[in-house]
Amino acid sequence: MPTFALIDGNSFYASCERVFRPDLAKTPIVVLSNNDGCVVTRTREAKALGIRMGAPYFEVAHLERKGLLTVFSSNYELYADMSRRMMDTIASLVPRFEVYSIDECFADLTGLPDDPTDLGQRIRARVEQWVGLPTCVGIGPSKTLAKFCNHLAKRHGKLAGVLDWGGLSPERQAKALASEPAAEVWGIGRRLAEQLAGLGVHNALQLARADPALIRRRFGVVVERVVRELNGVSCLALEDVAPPRQQLVRSRSFGKLLHERDALAAALAHHTAQAAHDLRAQGSVAGLLGVQLHTHRFREQDAQYHACDWRPLPVASSDTLALIRAALALLDRLYRKGYAYKKVGVMLAELQTGATRQADWLAPETDPARLALLGALDTVNHRYGRGTLRLGAEAIASGWQMRRDKPSPCYTTRFAELPSADARMQDE
Repeated sequence: MPTFALIDGNSFYASCERVFRPDLAKTPIVVLSNNDGCVVTRTREAKALGIRMGAPYFEVAHLERKGLLTVFSSNYELYADMSRRMMDTIASLVPRFEVYSIDECFADLTGLPDDPTDLGQRIRARVEQWVGLPTCVGIGPSKTLAKFCNHLAKRHGKLAGVLDWGGLSPERQAKALASEPAAEVWGIGRRLAEQLAGLGVHNALQLARADPALIRRRFGVVVERVVRELNGVSCLALEDVAPPRQQLVRSRSFGKLLHERDALAAALAHHTAQAAHDLRAQGSVAGLLGVQLHTHRFREQDAQYHACDWRPLPVASSDTLALIRAALALLDRLYRKGYAYKKVGVMLAELQTGATRQADWLAPETDPARLALLGALDTVNHRYGRGTLRLGAEAIASGWQMRRDKPSPCYTTRFAELPSADARMQDE
């Protein structure tokens, strides 16, 4: 029988901040979303203050002013690097693992001689020692049960951060499932839970005991798999390497409304460069490029304009320069003066990878010098952080960057922001 573990960083963004700010160990912390809009991470202490997930910043600003709450803008450079360190540490203890998100990964524990709970505690201890991040570990015969156990390990402190489904008696397993609503099961969510309630399925135990054939007829094979996984039947294999994405979308709202074409062009060039990098990272080329342009839909007092257009590429490509040229040409077609724009984005589709790539005998291969240039661009940005090297088109105007009024330093990715000991401490 397979054995999976789900390792998850606790309040990950806030925990990353605490690694370099030990003075905040017991302080309520929240981290804000893009443009400092709303709360996306809360520590346990912040939850105790009644702060809800997704709360707009203005609802909690009074707590910050009173000194009861510490607020950070999202520092994605720091979080991505800390995630890499956490995953590398976990990889030192398990034979195979699959990164699920920036703060979660599944590990394959099948056939290991270690007691699963002991191994889970060792993983937690090593990540804490090597990286400084607290984690919880859920273990089960299926991915869904592993994730369910991780959820319980977070909620119940007496479990010491690790729960092995196989270590529970059938009676305790049933009690654990009955204690959580169906919406807490991985792959269900609020909308499906509302539909399941119409069948009398309200909690995870009732979902596990539902007829798989009925569930498949009403909700499809995906929900049927959830039912089988809750019963310990593994339907979702571990993926050592994530499958190549079939479409890439890069966009972000601006920190302030933009009116000028050059500012939009700089933002679009930046997003296109990031998408091109991701294309090359998965060994793909794109045959179709799209651009979207939007005003602020919630500002009803402003004139509204939303546009999207696509352009087939003569030859499928991952060349940053070629893709930016195509994107800017589409922008010129879509741009209209007199509007206040909130968001621009690029979409890459008709992706081809490896043997599926179709060659064009009329079109020459990419110039080797260009390939060397793109390789150097990727190498430098991978080593020193994204944006270390960038195209001039990304810098022709400013003001489009995401608003981050409360950022922490990029402690691990920028030499100028490396943490240093206080001079007075050195003297002592």
